[in-house]
Amino acid sequence: MALRLFRFYVDSFRGFDRAIWLLALVTFINRAGTMVIPFLSLYLTKDRGLSLEEVGWVMSCFGAGSVVGAWLGGRLADRIGYYDVMVGSLLTSGLAFIGLQYVQGFWPFCAAIFVLMVLADSFRPAMFVAIRSYAAPEQRTRAITLIRLAINLGFSMGPALGGAIIVGWGYSGLFWVDGLTCLAAMLLLALALTRAHAHAAVVSNAAGAQGSPYSDRTYLLFVLAMVLISIPFLQYFSTVPLFYSDVHHLSEEYIGLLLGANGLFIFLVEMPLVKYCEDRRFNLFNILRFSIVLFVLSFVVLNVVPTVPFLWVGMLFMTVGEMLNFPFMNRFAYDRSERGSPGAYMALFSGSWSVAHIIGHTLGLNLVEWAGYTGTWYFFSAVLLVGILVISLVERRLSRERVG
Repeated sequence: MALRLFRFYVDSFRGFDRAIWLLALVTFINRAGTMVIPFLSLYLTKDRGLSLEEVGWVMSCFGAGSVVGAWLGGRLADRIGYYDVMVGSLLTSGLAFIGLQYVQGFWPFCAAIFVLMVLADSFRPAMFVAIRSYAAPEQRTRAITLIRLAINLGFSMGPALGGAIIVGWGYSGLFWVDGLTCLAAMLLLALALTRAHAHAAVVSNAAGAQGSPYSDRTYLLFVLAMVLISIPFLQYFSTVPLFYSDVHHLSEEYIGLLLGANGLFIFLVEMPLVKYCEDRRFNLFNILRFSIVLFVLSFVVLNVVPTVPFLWVGMLFMTVGEMLNFPFMNRFAYDRSERGSPGAYMALFSGSWSVAHIIGHTLGLNLVEWAGYTGTWYFFSAVLLVGILVISLVERRLSRERVG
């Protein structure tokens, strides 16, 4: 039994083009090196002396730049190819990270962080288009899952390394390491991946469908569902840790253990879980609805059973929901992008995540202050139930399209 499980686990990683593994490695290097972002609020308050209100404005510029970057990256990927966009994003954002430490003044820093995020997040839709080009249709869900593993592994390492760098070299060391890892990822991509596929993708797109995602009402509904799902999900990285501390009086170490279990479980289980679902050919929308129900349960259990052991149950529900939801949401976006410009479709998909970031953290913190944690968890449970309704509307529209 154990041997069969091990073989199934190994098989879930097989069959990918070399370029997919390269993209995963580039993503890991890039995300592991992104150390400034988790410490940005500390840097701005302790090193720059900004007020919390000013930090809020900086984070708003951060989110706005992310939205613009996603749109620009997708547009450029359709015009000049994903390869040049990815290389250009890594090169320019690497230089921007290094230069950010020298920006003086509140408003100049707001402008600089906006520009940095435009440059950095133009990488994401271009990478999605690259995966679409290198992975066969039946491999795309697993391919994006592999990239997610690289992102999670990189994000789990980044803050730990960042803390050590701050102790040894101060905050300036973070900017240098962030910039240099972006440049290292760019060099690896430029040396190991050719432009041929990217150029072929641009030619193919020019000769193929030219539909716009902005006139695709079914896809717009899907993007709305993505925002409605992502806003509650993001609470696990903002308001939920505060809940652990304020209500259950958990230490930072215990909270870190809870959050770290999420990344470890994803690393161990997500690929074989996605492969199992695809091998059994489960209905895509049933998977998505079930995943959202798990998100709902992860919040409800915090209210219904307010004990520390059930915090682990809530984290488990959220983690399994995450593993089922986001790879298959990506799968739908990929499939739908066949109707038009893939860069524009994936840019809108990436932008929905950025919009959720802009809304989610501030909304959650304000709700906690106004309605308390109990009211906040029930509010986000209701938002997720609306997300299920919207997903079902997307499925109904697809059925009508097939009949028509």
